Amino acid sequence: MEFSEIIKSRRAVREYTDAPINRFTIERLIEAAIQAPSAMNLQPWAFAADLDRARIDEFGKQAKTWTLVNFPQTSFTPEFRKMLEDQKFTMFYHAPALVIVLAKSSDAWAAEDCCLAAENMMLAARNEGLGTCWIGLARPWLNLSSTKSKLNIPGHFHVIAPIVVGYPKAWPESHGRSPAEIHWLD
Repeated sequence: MEFSEIIKSRRAVREYTDAPINRFTIERLIEAAIQAPSAMNLQPWAFAADLDRARIDEFGKQAKTWTLVNFPQTSFTPEFRKMLEDQKFTMFYHAPALVIVLAKSSDAWAAEDCCLAAENMMLAARNEGLGTCWIGLARPWLNLSSTKSKLNIPGHFHVIAPIVVGYPKAWPESHGRSPAEIHWLD
């Protein structure tokens, strides 16, 4: 696939087949992630990965429960709250893999650098026929000290991008893009 087609066809995938993902595949995706630029080449990222679908689903249940209890009511639209309260909704979409992009520090630009690494990883996944979805809603739960301890994530690391990975049941259609808003500085 041409690179421009990879960019244009990457989608947030929320339905995955039962096919597992192996460590070698995740390592390849992370290798692509670490090719991202970083401020002063500090490369502030680290990664946590899980390939156990049942455990990932359990994490999703815990994150969903915590979110419903701890987020202010005003944070959700009625539709969003309805989705969270739906018994069928699972936060990690039954994906076979979860990769968490972590910032090893709170230095200036560490979070932005990790976002660049996350995008590289998602584009590399699309190139391999894998779908991804960045689960930002899980980030507050994943950043809890108790959760980091349970998952063996160093306490001083910051969860930036929880991303599920798997083979899509189908590629979602594009929602389209608005034209770029450009302000020329001349």
